[in-house]
Amino acid sequence: MKNICLILCILVLNVSCAQEKSELAGETEFQRELNADYKDASKSPLTPKDLKTFKALEFFPVNDTFKVTANFKLTPNTKPFKMPTSTTRTPTYKCYGIATFTIAGKEYSLEIYQNQDPNRDPKYKDDLFLPFTDETNGFASYGGGRYIDLKIPAGNTIEIDFNHAYNPYCAYSDRYSCPIPPRVNFLAVAINAGVKAFKKH
Repeated sequence: MKNICLILCILVLNVSCAQEKSELAGETEFQRELNADYKDASKSPLTPKDLKTFKALEFFPVNDTFKVTANFKLTPNTKPFKMPTSTTRTPTYKCYGIATFTIAGKEYSLEIYQNQDPNRDPKYKDDLFLPFTDETNGFASYGGGRYIDLKIPAGNTIEIDFNHAYNPYCAYSDRYSCPIPPRVNFLAVAINAGVKAFKKH
């Protein structure tokens, strides 16, 4: 009898987990993982009020036009600088390299940064940071720009998928301090990809 009860409990748990996974909204794994994090109260940047009604972030339709292979030129001689944020905090970054790519036949360039915090966890040593603004900001996307997380590439090209662009936590709550994308990283094109502006309740 105990064995039967145990099997039934396992089956119920499996069904519950399967239902929970199927309920996660998102067209891609990136979108589903982001939605899962935002639903998790221990990880979510959402305010308690917004978390209560949160179902999913709103994304632009996935568009391969905004998935590019960029030429990547290292900039080893650039000096570390203090990046402004939405608060008085000024984290230190360095321009690690410049990515040049084309979208719809036009060429664009973006600076890609590396955090210079000496106390940063070594597991993030290969991480790069791409903050940018574009012509959707303040309209379809968050006015303060968006971010993309990247890894140091092995060669002289780097993959940039704007479908993975996400909002700073400041888009969801005033309690965060978020880097402001440098002016040089403005793209004079509408990047209709990634996370859209969040509608607060």
